[in-house]
Formats: sequence, structure tokens, C-alpha cells
Amino acid sequence: MAINVTAITERAHHKALEEMVQYGIFPDDFTFNLLMDSFIKDKDYKGAFSVVVEVMLQEAFDLTSTQLLSLHVLSQYLDTKPDLKWEEERNLGAALLISGLKQENTVGFSAQLLGCSLLGKVELRQGIRALYHQMPLMWTPGYLNKSLAVMEKVSALPAHVKLSKEALDALETILQTQSSTAPESSETEGAGDSQDTSPDTTNVEKEMERTKLPDYMNRFQELHGKLRSHGKVESESMLTLTGSLIEEKLAAIEATDIAGYEKKLQEWEEERVHLAKREKEMREKARLEREARLAAKASS
Repeated sequence: MAINVTAITERAHHKALEEMVQYGIFPDDFTFNLLMDSFIKDKDYKGAFSVVVEVMLQEAFDLTSTQLLSLHVLSQYLDTKPDLKWEEERNLGAALLISGLKQENTVGFSAQLLGCSLLGKVELRQGIRALYHQMPLMWTPGYLNKSLAVMEKVSALPAHVKLSKEALDALETILQTQSSTAPESSETEGAGDSQDTSPDTTNVEKEMERTKLPDYMNRFQELHGKLRSHGKVESESMLTLTGSLIEEKLAAIEATDIAGYEKKLQEWEEERVHLAKREKEMREKARLEREARLAAKASS
């Protein structure tokens, strides 16, 4: 029987990542970067995406290298045109939004726009609680409105900051599709506790947001026209943009990260030696006290 070693290895990687979190072992930034790099080299973009989701859930986008790698992974995963369940769409949107907030450039704002658009789509279909329940997201509704706010912000920024046509097209498609799609009743499992938000309440919230779609579309067209007239629509794909950003900045940033990590390892080793010495001293002290007690007892 033929054995697919690659498939077994991929499953092992995924299982190891899941179990680390289950057992309360949370990778640091450097480990996350190594995991992403490993999956990228294996062209396992779904596996790399699962790492970014863990980074997002732990809100661990502190290092610039982690931000850039995560954005590149998300772009690569999107480029595979994955067939996503709503939970995966939510995770993708949240990862794009939160990592994008760390970058004040075309890639960062385009990621924010695309992230809010995907979250807005899930909000319309599943309700706002499905977004913020056990997620590092704001509970306030209106993620499609947040997408438009990104467009408005970029229109007022310097000329070199643009928005990806890919992200703009995605928002337009979502607005058009959702405007012509009948609302769904909320019977989603895992979206939240029924005692906190009843299906009726969720359906009312979704319907309220859906009534705003015509206004959202009008504002989108107005802002899109403004961005085009100012030459602030970037024709390059998100994958190309993140790839260029990686080539431009990652090598220098990684050198700084490695130096910082080596310093951290040295500090850990010094702490380990100190603790080992202290433990030895305490054991010796305890031994001497025990012997003194035994000697006192024997002489009495």
C-alpha cells in the first residue's frame, strides 16, 4: 500500500499546532515565524493559514516580520481560491484586519479593507455575535461600514498610499451579492450561547444591517470614484504587493529579530543557571537543617 508521507507530515504539523494550544503551550513570535516559513516552503498554504489564525487569536502581531509573513501567507492562501465555510471566512477576515492594522501602507490598508469586507459578509449571514464570540474583534456591528471608512481614510492620505483593486472588487461583489440575496434565519451552531443572543434577536440585527446595503453601495461608488480620480487604486494583486514588501523589508527585519532572539536565549540560559544554583543551595540548606534536627534529636 502506498503511503502519502507528505500528507501524513502535514496532518502531524496541524495536530502539533492544535495540541500546543490545547495544552496551554503558546508559541512565541519567532516560533510562529518558523512555522509559517516551514509551511510556505512546503507550499502548504492552508497549513500556513492555520498558523496565522493562531497568531490572530493570540493577538501576537508584535514583530514586523510576523506581520509581513502573515499578510503574505493570507495573500497566498487567497490566491488558491479556497472554498471557505463561514467560520474560515471569519478567521480569514479577522486575520487580514488585525495584521493589516499594523501596517500604514498600501498592503496594510488593503488588508483592512478586505478583512472588514469578509467580516461584514459573515455579519450579514450569521449575525454580529458570530464575529466577536471567542474572537479578538469589536462587538459593535457594521463591518461593511468599517470597510467604507477605510476607503474614506485612504482617499485623504498621501498619494503613495493606495487600495488594492482586488480588495475593492471583493467589497463591491459582496455588496452586490448580499443586496440580491435573501436573508437567512440564524440557526448556526457554535456562533454563541442561545441564552445570550436568541435567534430572533440575531435575525433582527441582521435585517437592520441589511437595510443599510443600498446606502453602503452608494457610498462605495462615490468613494471608489474619488479613489480612481486621485490615482489611488493599485492594480497589482495582493500577492504581488505582499511579495514586494517581503523582498524590500524582511531580510533586514529578520536580522534584527534573530539578534534579539539570540539575546533572549542568552538571558533564558543565565536565568536557568541562576535558578539551578539557587535550587542547589536550597537543597543543601535543607539537608543541613535536617541533619541538625536529627543530631539534636539523637542527643536529647
